[in-house]
Amino acid sequence: MDLPPSPLLSIEGAVAGPSETPDAAVAWHYGDPFGEQRAAVERAAVVDRSHRFVISLTGAERLSWLHTISSQHISELRDGESAENLDLDLNGRVQHHFVLTDLDGTLWIDTEGERGPALLDYLRKMVFWADAHPQAAPDHAVLSLLGPRAAELTEALGVEQLPQRVYAAAPLSGGGFLRRMPWPTGDSFDLLVPRAALGELWSRLTAAGAAPAGLWAYEALRVAALRPRIGADTDDRTIPHEAHWIGDITEYGAVHLNKGCYRGQETVARVHNLGKPPRRLVLLHLDGSADARPATGDPVTADGRAVGRLGTLVDHYELGPIALALIKRTVPVDAKLEAGPMAAAIDPDSVPGDDGPQAGRLAVERLRGR
Repeated sequence: MDLPPSPLLSIEGAVAGPSETPDAAVAWHYGDPFGEQRAAVERAAVVDRSHRFVISLTGAERLSWLHTISSQHISELRDGESAENLDLDLNGRVQHHFVLTDLDGTLWIDTEGERGPALLDYLRKMVFWADAHPQAAPDHAVLSLLGPRAAELTEALGVEQLPQRVYAAAPLSGGGFLRRMPWPTGDSFDLLVPRAALGELWSRLTAAGAAPAGLWAYEALRVAALRPRIGADTDDRTIPHEAHWIGDITEYGAVHLNKGCYRGQETVARVHNLGKPPRRLVLLHLDGSADARPATGDPVTADGRAVGRLGTLVDHYELGPIALALIKRTVPVDAKLEAGPMAAAIDPDSVPGDDGPQAGRLAVERLRGR
């Protein structure tokens, strides 16, 4: 199911995303890419993400059923609460990443536009006899509101106050809801609203002071926050441990380590307790003086040898050219790397300090009397 280009692309100054990519359906920027990023960090900005694929899931068993086939603990999710979640294959490799919110008897799911139909197809095949009914909701769309001054836009949103807890959601008077997210900035909110109301809501927010910002701004802040985008920063071998998706809802993760069986759980438990992931997602700083640029999926090399895979590459308003990359764990943090024609260096702050022994190995050693 291909969604049409966003109606917000007709706004004056809107420049569509890169052609031949899913982002071509929304605005990449509105004429001032770096200014839009700064507004999202220092003031308030609204971003069109209406190319996200939305699914509605109804039925009395919607939560308990989805709990059994996905990585997050959601069986006891309360009304107005949200979470991030993964669908894994039998080997623990990530197939889908999605965000969900339960509100008034409906579980709303949004995911990458080009991956949504496959996720919906999988959910439908897994229903069997459960009272759970997943269906596409193309009549709903996602916007994101970023920045510390978002709290000044409550009147334009028609709410008394913004959700205070991360992943908390509140209904909007015109339909849909507003939820607080932990990324890409410290003040981030997603709005899932009727698609027909996009233009009116956008006008109210911008008239109240929110700067129009393209997806470039969102992507730059997401990369700087070390948050992966499935399909761009992952490949068909990615496991959750490599992409910072391990952790329950309170830890802003997408994999709960203390829940019942689900597809891929064996790999998740084995790597967490006994092993180390073969790669890790890191932030790269790139030399912007090169005439050409690599593309997502290109190899990252050290001394001519491939040591990783390049993810999202974007220009940040303060950091310059940056990218996410999956790099082999054995690569030193200070290694001299190249991504195509661009010299690259790992940001040391993006490398987690996870070289200590796992709990499972410590337990084994204690049993052996060591």
